[in-house]
Amino acid sequence: MASGGLQLLGFVLASIGWIGIIISAALPQWKMSSYAGDNIVTAQAIYEGLWMSCVMQSTGQMQCKVYDSLLKLEGSLQATRALMVAGILLGLIAIFVAVTGMKCMKCMEDDEVKKMRMAVFGGVIFLIAGFAVLVATSWYGHRVAQDFYNPFTPVNTRFEFGQALFIGWAAASLTILGGAFLCCSCPRREISYPPTRAYPKSAPSAGKDYV
Repeated sequence: MASGGLQLLGFVLASIGWIGIIISAALPQWKMSSYAGDNIVTAQAIYEGLWMSCVMQSTGQMQCKVYDSLLKLEGSLQATRALMVAGILLGLIAIFVAVTGMKCMKCMEDDEVKKMRMAVFGGVIFLIAGFAVLVATSWYGHRVAQDFYNPFTPVNTRFEFGQALFIGWAAASLTILGGAFLCCSCPRREISYPPTRAYPKSAPSAGKDYV
């Protein structure tokens, strides 16, 4: 019963993390214009994401433009894209695999061992997806911090971490945690001892006692 609850908790956490990964990849706020300088004009905010760049006016109106060419993008951005897409696809596969091995599902009820292995295998795929997203977001964040502290970067072109980056970190953590719970939900094997042999009771003697 305890392993079933841990399994369900892991699946819910990993699924929430997977949804967060999709949201993080779709949002354009991976990095936002910094206001660290003294002469920064704050009439507009610039956001850059994996797929587009946006400009938000002080009136609240946002205009976005999708990147024109894939080949003109930096290699780090292309690698971040690939890792995020891989994380989303692996998470989708992990959901189907883990659902098959859930104890509350009726699939593969005849073979409990295979059913248990499917849940653990789904947890392993969740772990791989979470680590892929964690690498992508950490790598992107490192590049943003590196450019921010670079003395040759103009003050008015510096960027800081955006909301989508924090969502990606949180989503990757949830996915890894949920995958770990799924992997740990495997119940331990109980040591089975051979059944003891029942010896037949000795029958009472049917002879009569003579005086």
